[in-house]
Amino acid sequence: MIESFSVKTPGRSGMLSITREIADAVRSLGVTDGAVAVYTPHTTAGITINESADPAVVRDIVTTLDETFPQRSDYHHAEGNSDAHIKSSLVGCSEVVLVSGGRLMLGTWQGVFFCEFDGPRTRTVHVSAMG
Repeated sequence: MIESFSVKTPGRSGMLSITREIADAVRSLGVTDGAVAVYTPHTTAGITINESADPAVVRDIVTTLDETFPQRSDYHHAEGNSDAHIKSSLVGCSEVVLVSGGRLMLGTWQGVFFCEFDGPRTRTVHVSAMG
């Protein structure tokens, strides 16, 4: 019981709302009560829940992560994307979202976001029923 979808990211760093796609996966999986795991199998990307009402929040998160962990040449990892690996480890590659009555139990201002740290790329997100 897994639904998957692709996310096409437009830039090197950013956060894209995937709340609608997850809600669609919940319906497709037939989950009415329980939880879903939302997971991305990429070492330079992440999944997080945060405010979705004000786009300034997303901008502030991305800007702060980029300022705190800049892309630079003195990392030891040869691919030049160590900053993306660090950001992915801090944000995490999954979230669990509760489902009640077939609806995601997110707060009024919350949304689920795909976080890109090494784009632009086409990425995969998996949603798995847990109950």
